[in-house]
Parts: sequence; structure tokens; C-alpha cells
Amino acid sequence: MPSKVNLFLSVRGRRPDGYHELVTVMQTVSIHDTVSARLDGSASAAHPAARRFMDLAFTQEAGPEVPPGGDNLAVRAARQLMGLVGVGTAQRDGEAMVPVTRLHLTKRIPVAAGMAGGSADAAAALLALNELWGTELDRNELRDVAAELGADVPFCVTGGTALATGTGTAIAQVLCRGRYHWVVGISEQPLSTPAVYRAFDEVGTPGEAEPDAVLQALRTGDAEALGAALHNDLEVAAFSLRPELRDARDAFLDAGALGAVVSGSGPTVVALAASAQHAVEVRERMQGVFDRSEVALSPAGGPELALG
Repeated sequence: MPSKVNLFLSVRGRRPDGYHELVTVMQTVSIHDTVSARLDGSASAAHPAARRFMDLAFTQEAGPEVPPGGDNLAVRAARQLMGLVGVGTAQRDGEAMVPVTRLHLTKRIPVAAGMAGGSADAAAALLALNELWGTELDRNELRDVAAELGADVPFCVTGGTALATGTGTAIAQVLCRGRYHWVVGISEQPLSTPAVYRAFDEVGTPGEAEPDAVLQALRTGDAEALGAALHNDLEVAAFSLRPELRDARDAFLDAGALGAVVSGSGPTVVALAASAQHAVEVRERMQGVFDRSEVALSPAGGPELALG
């Protein structure tokens, strides 16, 4: 499942329910997590018993900062889908075996980094289990389930390039020509999304910027125009919490990037390059600025799941 970057993000203000009204353009990039799903037990996924009772087991290859078990968003997604399609908690009859759905997560997307890592995992779990259990929900139905899990999850169900409004859950795919080369600067110290929005309420002002320039650059495949149009209202809040991020963004520009911006709530900073070779060169010039940096490609399409 690919991660995402925000090419444009405008915070229109705070809603009565405490969430923020957004306008954002998102695109998947080629840093990804892998979710695999398989069924163990005596019954097949299509058997009525498998659809009625089920054990759910979750394992992961990830650092300690990734929530385990029921606190993981992928597990929450699985249980949400279970409730919707009528898959119940397993009940054992003597020594009879019941099927076990095994989810396994391999983590590469940085955690709490503004790249929708947890949302990507939740979307991948929904798609994998929809296939494994034969529940036959279409993408629109899965996006409805995803919207109950988090703002970025509906986008991650489809991936590609999209314009999102509201709290980020109202999604419309947009035309994107060309491929884009990025240097992704990753900090090991995460940045809490709620903390960034609280800081925005203190130091930011509701945005009036429009995504037109970004959308036009995507339509024409103009990387230079896209670099100039990158925009994120949450930068002011991220910079107030982590002033070094402003320096890192500026260092990207000094290193020759076409544009650079904090992705989402940060602390990841992404820089657009003119070509694959240019991205390598910019990354080399940025050695030591970030804890980790990667060259990535966008748009990376939607999720590709391993079922086995």
C-alpha cells in the first residue's frame, strides 16, 4: 500500500464538531507498507461457518512506535468490516477448528509523519479482507467504511491523485499526467497530528488559497509549475512546534529542488525534482539534514495486496 503526500492543503477553519474543514490535493508515492492476509482453518472463506465465526490474528514487522493488536488501525479496520458483513468472534465447539484470518503488516512508511501510514494500512486491510472473505463490497462501499476510521483512509482505498474536501473524506479523482520524482526527508521523531492542528488554531489563520495551480500543473504534467505551486497551511503550525523543519525545507530549495513542502501535518518534508537523476543529486546534497531520506516516484497508483 503506497503512502501519500499532500501537494496542496488549505485549512478553511474549525467546524462545530471540532474537526477542521480542508481542501487538499493528495497523491500516492512509492514508499509503501505491505499487508498480507490469509485464512487458516478447516473451512474455506466462502463457507457459511467461516463467515459466521472467525478468529483474527495480527502480526507485524515494525518498530515499537507502531500500535500493536487492537490499537492498530489495520486491526480496527478489520473489526469494522467484520461488524458490517456479519463475521463474528469465533466460538469453538469442543475441539473443532474454526478459521483464523491472519493479517501481517510489514512497515516502511514512517510513523506519525504526515504520509498516511496508518491510514494506508487500514485501507489495505479493508481491501484484502473484502477479497479474502468474498464479501464483494465495491470501492464506494469500502470508502464508506473507511470514512469511519479516519480522514485519509478513503483516499488510500483508491490511491492515485485526488482532491479532497470537508474533513478530507469527500474524494474526487483528478487528472494527472506525467511522473514526478521526489526526495522524501524523514525525521525519526514523530509529530502528533492533533498537536499540529491545536498549534494551527493558535498561530494559523483560515486559508484562502485555492488548488487551481496544482491541478493545472498536474493536468499538463508540468513539474516546474507543480514545484512552484506546492502549498500547505499547516506548515506554520509544524514550524512553530519544530523550527528545524523550516530550515530543512529551505535547504531543499537551496539544494536545487523545484519546490519543497511539509506533507500533511509533518514532520516529513518532500521536495520535487526535475528527473530521477536530479532527485539523486538533491538527496546527496541533503546528507545529514534528515534522519532518513528516500527517492520516491508518484503517482504510485492504488494498493496492491498480497493474498496467500
